[in-house]
Amino acid sequence: MSTNKVAVITGGAQGLGKGIAQRLAKDGFSIVISDMDKDALDKAKEEFSGNDVSIETFEGNVSKLDDQNALVQHAVDKFGQVDVFINNAGIEGEVAPITEVKPDSVDSVLDVNIKGVIYGIQAAANQMKKQGNGGKIINACSIAGQEGFEMLSPYTASKFAVKGLTQAAAKELAPDKITVNAYCPGIAGTGMWDRLDEKMMEHMGTEKGEAFEQYSQEIALGRTQEPEDVANLVAFLASKDSDYITGQSIISDGGMVFR
Repeated sequence: MSTNKVAVITGGAQGLGKGIAQRLAKDGFSIVISDMDKDALDKAKEEFSGNDVSIETFEGNVSKLDDQNALVQHAVDKFGQVDVFINNAGIEGEVAPITEVKPDSVDSVLDVNIKGVIYGIQAAANQMKKQGNGGKIINACSIAGQEGFEMLSPYTASKFAVKGLTQAAAKELAPDKITVNAYCPGIAGTGMWDRLDEKMMEHMGTEKGEAFEQYSQEIALGRTQEPEDVANLVAFLASKDSDYITGQSIISDGGMVFR
């Protein structure tokens, strides 16, 4: 068994997932990151290893149960255990009016954002039960899982589903001392928002950067989100300090959606 706790992060080679991995590594976790982008995985591993971090990578598709089970087994093979599993991977899908959203886009969003979370919970929980020491499962929700957002209907639906899955899994896994919580980011200047801004130009007639700027003006604290803002919340949920919290989807958006 590893002397360090072990955290597995899906979609961890870039964006918010990478920021989470960096923070947990700083907190002393051994890290396993999965992603579908091999180049991004290789680059992240080189970067992390250069900072003397215990890290392993895994190329896999979260929407496939076999891949999620293999990811957990990879973590166990390399580090002996899984203490924290973070279902971070997600896609935004097509940005379009609900009357125009294409079936293949609906399928891909639900596959990654819902099936990926279900399969991640299954794989992680089964391993944590074997270990018998409890554990922490942390899911990526969104402010779009708290309030519906126009032009993002499948994404919004998927994130409302994540909130429900978090509650259901928390109730089922509590007897095994496994907590299940979710983090709900707001607007961050990541590749995802670059793609959203570009797509909104097509459908809403905005100029480049205009949609991002419009949404950003609604943030009470006056700035968009940085990866470390999300990582700080996830680090708390991954720590002993959150042992008495389960089934919650916690908003970290600088003050946009108030619940």
